[in-house]
Amino acid sequence: MIELALLRHGHTHWNREGRLQGRTDIALDEEARAGLMRLQLPVEWQTASLWSSPLKRAIGTAEVVSGRTPQIDARLIEMDWGDWEGMKRTQLFEDPALDYRHVEDWGWHYTPPNGESPAAMRARLIPWVSGLAGRNVAVCHIGVMRIVLAHAMGWNFDGPAPFVIKRNRLYVIRISGGIWSADHEPARLIEVGP
Repeated sequence: MIELALLRHGHTHWNREGRLQGRTDIALDEEARAGLMRLQLPVEWQTASLWSSPLKRAIGTAEVVSGRTPQIDARLIEMDWGDWEGMKRTQLFEDPALDYRHVEDWGWHYTPPNGESPAAMRARLIPWVSGLAGRNVAVCHIGVMRIVLAHAMGWNFDGPAPFVIKRNRLYVIRISGGIWSADHEPARLIEVGP
């Protein structure tokens, strides 16, 4: 059986500004780092294989909550937002000609200009997940998590998602006999002190 717990990286200043970060390599902000210093992985996940996106915000989160150096895999990198990277969502919604949509209206083939579709992300992520063994934690991005959870839960980016991704929580999927499943309730990181 493969078990994979997905954890979203901590905040950056672009997250707080509502900007699409995508593959722009921005580190955690000081407030996020300080908050993560008070958290750790739940006991049952502390010895799992630890993976991270190659971006600083994910690597930093992985190191702080685990006390270890993660294995890096480029396939865990965030969605490529193409021409929209760095823009604020509010700006994108203001111009109807841009065709920026809520995630519930994407479908698998919605693609930002010069960017990456959910289908293209799925093509790189599902083989990676399927190649894992045992228990794993991957610190990554909301886009990566959406793809893996959508695949596990049968959601096609067509209406409300059957999950809400929050920070400081592990979203667990399991693969047994080629069958994917996902826990409906995430596990919280453990608080370790003031």
